[in-house]
Formats: sequence, structure tokens, C-alpha cells
Amino acid sequence: MISNKRYWFLLLLVVLVYVVGMFATLFENDSAQFATMAMRMVQENDFLNLFKGPEEYLDKPHMHYWLAALSFKIFGLFDWAYRIPAILSTFLAGYSCYGLGKLLYNKDTGKLAALIFLTAQTIVLSVIDVRTDAVLTGFAVFAIWQLATYVETRKLLPLLLGAFGAGIAFSTKGQIALLVIGFPLLCHLAYTRKWTALFHWKVLIALVIFAVTITPMLYAYYHQFDLHPEKVIRGKSGRTGLLFIFWEQSFERMSGQGLGKNSSDYLFFFHTFLWVFLPWTIAGIMAIASRVKTFYKLKFAYRPTYEFLTLGGIVLIFITISFAQFKLPHYLNITMPLFSVLTASYLYSLYSYEKKKTIKLILGAQYFVLSIVFIATVLICFFVFKFKSIFASLGLFASFLLIIYFCMKREAYYLRIITISAFASLLLNVVLNAHFYPSLLKYQAGSQMAQVVAENDIPVDKIYKLSERHTWSLDFYNKHPVRIASIEGIMDRKNIWVYATDMELRELNNMGFDWDRQFSEDHFRITRLQGKFLDPSTRNKVVEKMHLIHIY
Repeated sequence: MISNKRYWFLLLLVVLVYVVGMFATLFENDSAQFATMAMRMVQENDFLNLFKGPEEYLDKPHMHYWLAALSFKIFGLFDWAYRIPAILSTFLAGYSCYGLGKLLYNKDTGKLAALIFLTAQTIVLSVIDVRTDAVLTGFAVFAIWQLATYVETRKLLPLLLGAFGAGIAFSTKGQIALLVIGFPLLCHLAYTRKWTALFHWKVLIALVIFAVTITPMLYAYYHQFDLHPEKVIRGKSGRTGLLFIFWEQSFERMSGQGLGKNSSDYLFFFHTFLWVFLPWTIAGIMAIASRVKTFYKLKFAYRPTYEFLTLGGIVLIFITISFAQFKLPHYLNITMPLFSVLTASYLYSLYSYEKKKTIKLILGAQYFVLSIVFIATVLICFFVFKFKSIFASLGLFASFLLIIYFCMKREAYYLRIITISAFASLLLNVVLNAHFYPSLLKYQAGSQMAQVVAENDIPVDKIYKLSERHTWSLDFYNKHPVRIASIEGIMDRKNIWVYATDMELRELNNMGFDWDRQFSEDHFRITRLQGKFLDPSTRNKVVEKMHLIHIY
């Protein structure tokens, strides 16, 4: 098994990669949007009403925004402060993976599960491009771990902690939290035949804890919506926040109502999994196949050496979210703890039973993944966004040599699999966090223009935009929302600034507007990368311009 010294060395590197990413500029749309919503809470000292720009926000519960607002209150209105709750929740999830792996298998499996989880690509990304899923994932897997512990030990404390975790998860994203917690636990109860754990007086206390935990969120919904049936939300009046969070939310997502439809591909999450679980994807697929084969042979007869919590939970969650008409890759984040524990148990079983042929096969696959990472980092650093410092090139070359050393080092194949897989994740993400994202975000006009505003002492309360197009990063870094106005509405105004597109600038010019100062920034929808943008020779063909002009 991996030594404690190497294990903690790898975890330390993981933490450093996370810290490097903390200081990246916020991404549009979701990260900058959610940070702006939390900032508004702090600025207006209103923690009950949620707004998305000028619109009242019904879609998600309040917990994520409350935690971000609390961080802003403590540390100030900084992008890194917004990320702190997500990072802490992710570390909670990592520790919960350790606890769950230890509970279902052994300590070594738990340690490996935590490392796998913290180095999975979508999890590293989730603490940079922070959405609600980081908090949801952290408290959901914490709840699964604690409630599974109660099933096995019948102790009161883990049951109460599990109820609290479930309450925080529900207060973060609604009904999906109960599904991702409930499905694995129901599979565990069904496989172990321990249904009596549900019928105990302690469960009543847990339900009370859960109810108390979600009460602040319910009251906020009631205060904003139920008390005001005259409000028109998504084209409807008489919306009730309580009915929405307990009933309508998930059905709207499944049907595509409210948010709209973006994918009817029922295999969307299957091919998305291929990248979100990197560098552990191949091992994860083999773990799933091996466990399915085992249960088929056993005809699902109970064996104390096996567990159905992870596999059953993964299957049921996949089926459920695959039928949703609105899909995004980060919806899979909630399954990563289950995949991590299952994959860790599979790798540990190969090690324990000395299945050398399979271990060599996985090692070869991980060498392939590592080679892809090497190629990707070279392309990023010397083609997509070229290094401008010789020291950066030397640092990358030194990283290559360190990883190659561990590839060539004579040690157990199992140990090599863990080490090079973790290094593959660390190498890719340190390049992304320290070089790729900072270079990429220079093409996010809103945050770049906010720097111009600060450098030129432009009054943020005199900046207008000519449409309802969202400007989240400009809003956040200005610490003030850009006001919305029509062209007719600014006809008689003087000494104002207008944030406009090329087309809007031409329209202003055609209507006879004059301006004496103009600042322009490149703009591209950075969360929707495409080949033409990544290729420097064709980048200008897809990059647009945003302008800030002074009408005198």
C-alpha cells in the first residue's frame, strides 16, 4: 500500500493546486452570477430575498449564497473569498469519502477514495468555477457516510449528523439532494437487509433535526414568494416557494420547463463521464464492470465482503438525471464520491489478491492517460497560450522529469498506478490554474473592463448597458451592477458611460451620439471553448469586442 509519507505529499500538492486556482478571476456565467447574487445580499443586508439581476430568483435554494455571503462578510468582496465555502465543502467531501470507504471496506480503501475524489477533474474544476454543486456534493456525501454509519452501528450521533448534512444539501439545491442521498442508502438497506434501522425512535429525532436545518431556507422562500402571490415569476403569478422546493423544482428540470431544454441525449452523462473522472476514468469503468459481473454471479445474494451502496447509487442516479431535459456536465459531481469509493475498492482488491495481469493492464492505461496529459500541457503552454517566461518552461520541464522518475522507479505496479494518476491530475490542473485560465480570462471582457474602470477612476454608478444581456463579471468586480437603459433613455443624459457591443456602438453612432473616450476589450464566451479559439491563427475570427464609451 502507498506509504503515509507519499500519500500526504500528494495531498499537499492537491491543496497547493486548489490554492493556486483560488485567485483566478471568476468565470461567467454561473460563478460570477452567483458571486454577484451573494454580494448583493451583503451590500443590501438582505439575506431573505434572492435576485438574479433585476429578476427575483426562484430556481435554487439559498444555502450556497448564504455561505458565500458569510465568507464575504468575514473576508471582504473578493473572488477568492467566494471560493472558500466551496473549497471547505470539497475537503469535507474528501474526508467523507475516506470515512465511507473505511466504513464499507477498510482504512486503506478510504484513503485512496479520498485521493481519487480530490484529483478527479470535475472536482478540481468545481473549486475554480464554483457553482452550487461543491456545497451539495460535500454535504450529500457527508450525509451518506453518517447515515450509513448509523445503519451499521445504530448510534444516535451519526444519525443526527447525517440528518444535518442532508438538511444543508437540501437547502443548497433542493430535491436532487434527497435523491442522491436516498438512492445509495436504499440500495445499502436493500442489500444488507437492515430495514429495521428505519423503524426506530431515533429516526424521529433525525427528522426533527432535518426539519430544523431546512427551516431558514423554507422561511426565506415563504417570505419572498408565498407572502407575495402578486409577483410574476417566469410568467406566472401566485408562485409559492414552498410548493416549488418540495414539488415543482425537479419536475421543471426533468421536463425542461422554466430553464428550457438543452439536451435530449440520454447518453449525455455516459460520454461526459469519460472526462469528468479523469485521470481515473478507465479504472472507474473497469470497477463498474467488475462489480456488475460479481453481483450477477452472486445473483445479488448478500455477502459481507461486498457492498451495493456505491454501485446501486450510481446506477439509479445516472438513470434519473439522464432523463432530465436540461443537462450540464457538473451534474455528475454528486456521483464522484460514489465512483471514488467504488474505484478505490476495486484497485485495493487487485492489490490484495495480487491480480498482476489486470494491474499491469490498468498501469498501461494510466501511462496512456499520462501521455495525453503531457501532450495537452505542451500544447497549452507552447501553442494555445505560449509561455512568456523561461522559468515557467523550466518549471514544466522539471515537473516532467519528476513524473518520469516515478514512472521509471522500480516499485509495485499498484503504487505506480496511484502515483502517476495523481501526478497526471496535478500536472494538468496546475497548468490550467496557473497559466491557461489566467490567459483565457483575458478574453472575458467584463472582468477585463472592470480593471479599466478601476484604473481610470470611472464612476461605477454612471455605467449603463443597452440590453438585458448579463454582465456578471463586470458587476462583481465593479461591486455595482451595470444599469439597464434604452438608447432613447440616454438621449438626454450627459457625462455617462455606456458598455456596448460592436453593433450597439454602430447604432449609437448612426443616431448621432458623440463620445470622447473609448476603451475596448476582447470578448469570447470562455466556458464554451472551440477549436478556432484555441488555435492562435484563427482566434481573431471568433473573438468579439466590448466597448466602454464616455458620452459627454
